[in-house]
Amino acid sequence: MNRPVVVGVDGSPPSLVAAEQAAQAAVWRSRPLHLVHGYLHPLGYGVAINPYDVGLPMPTEDGRKMLEQTAAELVDRWPGLSVEVRQVAGGPGATLVEESRRAELVVVGSRGLGGFAGLLLGSVGTQVAAHGHCPVLVVRPPDGPIPTEGPVLVAVDGSEPAELAVGYGADEATRRGTELVLVHVADERDTDERSAAEALLATAAAAARGSHPGLTVAERLVTAAKPDQALIEASATAVLLVAGSRGRGGFAGLLLGSVSQALVQHARCPVLVAHPHGHAA
Repeated sequence: MNRPVVVGVDGSPPSLVAAEQAAQAAVWRSRPLHLVHGYLHPLGYGVAINPYDVGLPMPTEDGRKMLEQTAAELVDRWPGLSVEVRQVAGGPGATLVEESRRAELVVVGSRGLGGFAGLLLGSVGTQVAAHGHCPVLVVRPPDGPIPTEGPVLVAVDGSEPAELAVGYGADEATRRGTELVLVHVADERDTDERSAAEALLATAAAAARGSHPGLTVAERLVTAAKPDQALIEASATAVLLVAGSRGRGGFAGLLLGSVSQALVQHARCPVLVAHPHGHAA
C-alpha cells in the first residue's frame, strides 16, 4: 500500500511551513503528498444551528483556493511530486487522526489559525501527536527558521516506544545524510545508573548500526534532574528530535508521556513522535 504523507493545512504561516516539510518528507520517501483541510472548528463550530438542517456545510471556495495554491507552489519547488488536496467536514485534529490510519507520516504545524500566542503548540498538534496511528512530525519552532543542519537526536530509555524511535531516527539520519545521536538522560542523583545507561546506549547504537550500515552513530549520556529539560536543551543543535510516544515508567492510559509532551511543546527543532503504523481501515 502506497501510504501518503499527510499534512494539515489551514493557510496559517506555521501550517504552510509544515506543508513544505511534508513535501520534503514525501520526496525522500517517494510517497504522494496529501494536503488536508478540516474546515470545522475542533469543537464542531460551523455545523448548522437549525435542528432540522442536519447536513454539514459544504467546502469553502477560499479553502479550495488556499489548498490549490499551496499545492501548486510545492509542485513548482519539487517537480514530479504527486499532490492531492482535500477538504474534510470535520475538526482538524480529529480529521488528521483519522487520516493517520492510512498514512505513512502525518505532519502538523506548531500552531494554526486561531491559536493563542501563549500556547506553544495548538490543540490540533497536541491531539494528533497524542492519538496518531502513524509517526507524527510536529514542525517546530513556530515563529523561527526550521533547522537545516545538525544531527538527528533520539531519546533512549530502554522502553519499547524508544526502541521504535531509534529505528525511525536511523531512517531519518540516513535520508538527511547526517549523524545519529542517541541520548539517554540519567538521574543525576542516582550514582549507580551510569553503567546501566552506558549498556543501554551501546545496545541501541549496535542495533542502529546493524540496520543502517555506514551510518555514523554517537552515544551521549547526560545527567540531569529533569529529562525533558535536558532533551530540550540538546535539541537546540539538532535538525530533528525523535521520541517514543511514551517512555519507561509511563502510565499505560496516557497516549503521550510527560517527556514527549514537553518535547512537542518546547523543543527547538522539529519533533518526530514515533507511533507505530496502524492497520489501514
